[in-house]
Amino acid sequence: MKILIATDGSDFSKAAVIKSCEFIKPEITQIKIISAFEDPPPIAAEPFIGSGEYYQQVEDGLNVLAQSNVKEAETELRKRFPGKELDLTTEVLRGFPDRAIIEKASEWKADLIVVGSHGRGFWGRLLGSVSDGVVHHAPCSVLVVRRSA
Repeated sequence: MKILIATDGSDFSKAAVIKSCEFIKPEITQIKIISAFEDPPPIAAEPFIGSGEYYQQVEDGLNVLAQSNVKEAETELRKRFPGKELDLTTEVLRGFPDRAIIEKASEWKADLIVVGSHGRGFWGRLLGSVSDGVVHHAPCSVLVVRRSA
């Protein structure tokens, strides 16, 4: 079985990581933990803010945060299976999170996607839920974890 776990570091994502443990059989389960980040939106307030250097710093910060999120999830999973060898990989993706999750699940041929019901930030709720997009367009089953485990 192939389980794709998507995280943004939120409490709901952390709960999804913990819940995924119920489906992991270390001997036969492949696990991929991913985090996706979008390009920063343009800010038109001041000319100096729009510099390429500013956007690169923001993008680098988002990448570092996503790397931290997957590392934290990996650490949590390994802690819950002490002494077991897990077939586990991590990856940080760039793009709209719901699309990135769906594309990776399709490419990797995941059997199950595990995602939290709410992520970080106002924009995700205003513009459309990542978990909602994944549920409606995923190529496989999706487990949406609604509250902390």
